[in-house]
Amino acid sequence: MTADLGPTVLSILLGIALAAACGFRVFLPLFIAALFTRYDVGGIGLNESFAWMGEWPAVIALGVATVVELLAYYIPFVDHALDVAAVPLSTVAGAIIALGSFVDLPPYAAWGLAIVAGGGLAGLVSAGTATTRVASTTTTAGLGNPVLATAETGGAVGLSLLAWFLPLVAGVFLLLLVVLAVRRLARGKG
Repeated sequence: MTADLGPTVLSILLGIALAAACGFRVFLPLFIAALFTRYDVGGIGLNESFAWMGEWPAVIALGVATVVELLAYYIPFVDHALDVAAVPLSTVAGAIIALGSFVDLPPYAAWGLAIVAGGGLAGLVSAGTATTRVASTTTTAGLGNPVLATAETGGAVGLSLLAWFLPLVAGVFLLLLVVLAVRRLARGKG
């Protein structure tokens, strides 16, 4: 079913979905992509110029960064500091992983799509999680934040795996989320 779409479309869906996953956790989707690249796990994969992500130094660095990030979200006040840093970092990470996923696109199209769609979606997701954390802190005095952190980590893992193995499904899922978010925003302004 997905083979009929062609490698370019599937690579775009992979890149954008991995970018969105970076909005939940900056390093976890990058680490998953690095591991899958290292062990040549099925799916579409990264383009040749990003093969370095599968090398041991990148895998180890991304693994350490992932563990630190995951643990830090369970420490009160540190989670808020991470949210401040995560929005710009996830935007950059989303653009990078999107760019690394795109195949058979001219450089200007790949860069433009990576920055606008990849970075933009990652930044939006990250801003949404940061806003949700503020609401959680306000309403639960921070007691709900570990539950939120666990859900965000699950979102990053789930979306990364979906992107890697079923990019078409991940793309449809993200499109539905964007439509729901736009409708919600439109209702709030009306």
